Amino acid sequence: MRRVVVAAEAVSCLNRAMATLRDIWEEIGIPEEQRLERTDVVKKHIKNLLDMMVAEEESLRERLLKSIALCRKEFDNLCRELQLDPFEVEEEGTILQMEKNLRTRVEVLLKQKRDRKHELKALQEQDQDLCDILCTTPFCIDSNAVPSLEDLDRYRRHLASLAAEKEQRREEFVSSKRQIILLMEELDHTPDTSFERDVVCDDEEAFCLSKDNLAALQDLLQQLEARQSLNEAVCTELRSRIIALWERLQVPEEEREASAVCSWKPTIWRS
Repeated sequence: MRRVVVAAEAVSCLNRAMATLRDIWEEIGIPEEQRLERTDVVKKHIKNLLDMMVAEEESLRERLLKSIALCRKEFDNLCRELQLDPFEVEEEGTILQMEKNLRTRVEVLLKQKRDRKHELKALQEQDQDLCDILCTTPFCIDSNAVPSLEDLDRYRRHLASLAAEKEQRREEFVSSKRQIILLMEELDHTPDTSFERDVVCDDEEAFCLSKDNLAALQDLLQQLEARQSLNEAVCTELRSRIIALWERLQVPEEEREASAVCSWKPTIWRS
């Protein structure tokens, strides 16, 4: 209805303008033949103006259609990148409505893509930190591709498993380190290798929790325990020989009790 009213107003404006022009020409005294020529000029001006406006609007329509085609292509590419099942976008309504609808869908998918890439980067940073500590290989995933939701979920579970492994190894290291330090103190042993110095270092975070290092840690602990056991055995043997000598020499009990040998007892160290 409004379009009919607008069209009628345009025709009315044109008719008024032409009537005014005719009145002016008549008042001036322009001959009829020249009036017809001027009328043709006016018609040509109006036609050129309308043709130009139509061309501009047709160009706008073409641009919108081209934009729709590009948005549709980008939409399909994003669906493939995000590994989403392709679905149809509503193509009903006006060209502007279709273009707006597609742009909205594309923006939603672009946000999903950015969010997934951002999370992937964060997970890879966590992964690298854990791999540096545990001396393991990073999770295998294409850094250039957009990860699927399943990929991200598997990655999270993998990192959770690594974090649990880290805590388990850390507890094993701390426990073994405590035993090793106590044994070194009892044996009056000064760390003389780089590995031993790393073990007793105050900065526990600097110790690499690799399987090889933990195995070497257990080897060191067993070596120290073996030395302690050997020392205890030697001391026990010496004490027995001293007591036997006392018996042969008939050393009085009070002299025996005054001796440090009598009060000495082998240390039994427990982890």
